[in-house]
Amino acid sequence: MRMVSLSMLACAAILPPAGAVLAGAAKGPLSVLASNPRYFTDGNRAVFLTGSHTWNNLVEIVRPPSRPNPPIDFDEFLGFLEARNHNCFRLWAWESAAFFNDKGESLHRVDLLPFQRTGPGDALDGKPKFDLAKFNDAYFDRLRRRTLAARDRGMYVIVMLFNGFAIVEKDKIHGDPWKGHYFNAANNVNGVDGDPRHTGKGDEAHGLGIPPLTAFQEAYVRKVIDTVNDLDNVLYEITNEDAGSAANTAWQYHMIRFIKKCEAAKLRQHPVGMTVQYPGGKNQALFDSPADWISPNDAGGYQADPPAADGRKVVLNDTDHSFYYIGLQKAGLDAQRAWVWKNFTRGHQALFMDPYLDPTPWGVAGRNNPKDGKPDPYWEVLRLNMGYTRTYADRMNLAAMTPQPALASSSFCLANVAAKGAEFLVYLPRGPEVTVDLSGAPGRFSVKWFNPAQGTVIKGEAVAGGAKRTLTAPFTGDAVLYMAQVGEGPYRTACGGATKRHSWGELP
Repeated sequence: MRMVSLSMLACAAILPPAGAVLAGAAKGPLSVLASNPRYFTDGNRAVFLTGSHTWNNLVEIVRPPSRPNPPIDFDEFLGFLEARNHNCFRLWAWESAAFFNDKGESLHRVDLLPFQRTGPGDALDGKPKFDLAKFNDAYFDRLRRRTLAARDRGMYVIVMLFNGFAIVEKDKIHGDPWKGHYFNAANNVNGVDGDPRHTGKGDEAHGLGIPPLTAFQEAYVRKVIDTVNDLDNVLYEITNEDAGSAANTAWQYHMIRFIKKCEAAKLRQHPVGMTVQYPGGKNQALFDSPADWISPNDAGGYQADPPAADGRKVVLNDTDHSFYYIGLQKAGLDAQRAWVWKNFTRGHQALFMDPYLDPTPWGVAGRNNPKDGKPDPYWEVLRLNMGYTRTYADRMNLAAMTPQPALASSSFCLANVAAKGAEFLVYLPRGPEVTVDLSGAPGRFSVKWFNPAQGTVIKGEAVAGGAKRTLTAPFTGDAVLYMAQVGEGPYRTACGGATKRHSWGELP
């Protein structure tokens, strides 16, 4: 048996010169793949998205020296993603300039917001009030610059537009964001009041009940679209974890349609997503939405046993919503690894809310332990296995692969059952034995076993199709089985922008 590292399967990373547009840049714009709407396409092939994201990858979140949050070197962050074979991340937006505790003290500040602070008069954080009629060019310049930098590394950016943690105090850790929000009547010179009932929460700011406020939001969204519309590597996300309500759902649906209407007359149209509301969010609101992609919460098994994707929406299953860090730590490393592969074999794509270099995210000790400027290795299990799934997705004919739980005794199976070019990728959460139904797939199949805990591939003995076959992994623990018809279905993969063709037998 031949054993190799999966890194031998991966495309070589190429660092582009500043401002260069390379053949390896992310292609697009993406659209839902009509023949298999579990995935996007760039017009040439199915595109599989996965990657880590962190809270201050667009703006600075400044905290007191007692619990510092180091600013991001964005090029270094992209290199971190690239080294782990990630190709997608959420670019986080924040709406509040400061978050306050019960004593009125600032817990943390946000630097760079979309509107200018011209005054006259000071806002509640002691700095000049916002003028909502004047955009802060530095914000949009950074948005474009970082999206371009990601594109040139072959990465897709989910541009977050709003943030539920900027309007409503959800816990004592984050503090009160409304006092620092530019839609707070005390913080802008335009007479906009996002809290007309004076609840102190500002949840009406993410609704349709205040027409002048909605007009400013729409102008901001148009500005974002104008800033990045010509770029291929863009997806939009309406907001992060707004509190669930009928009014908020209606507002999010409105914003999704507004983006689609604005882009309809422009050069490019990009996918628009809706992520689950919190608290009180229901996944059904996502499936009923006009969004192209969604991120659900854990209801329905998205944490432990994700359902097979049915193609109603592209599902980007994000730990931020479905598998909070406390649950991840409690479940342990084996379960974290299994979560990635279960999602992959059920037709979903995984994202990780990565604490990256923050030693105490939101003041919480024990969530992350970076050392010497390097990310906490504890979270590498998730990071690496997401990259492994992308390697397989890029090497298979993903456009033809669908989740087919009934074809494997483990029930985690992504398959293309065809007379020619058939493929099976099966996950064994516990190993070592699995029965795969090859009855509908004739011919002979190569067999390769991947050890997701070690990152190694072992070639097995070929088997005949046309019947059920029982195979045993050559190692203990969880395992990934990849089978492909021998001599059929040459596959395509984009490496550095070049399309290469190989026979199945060349795959390690």
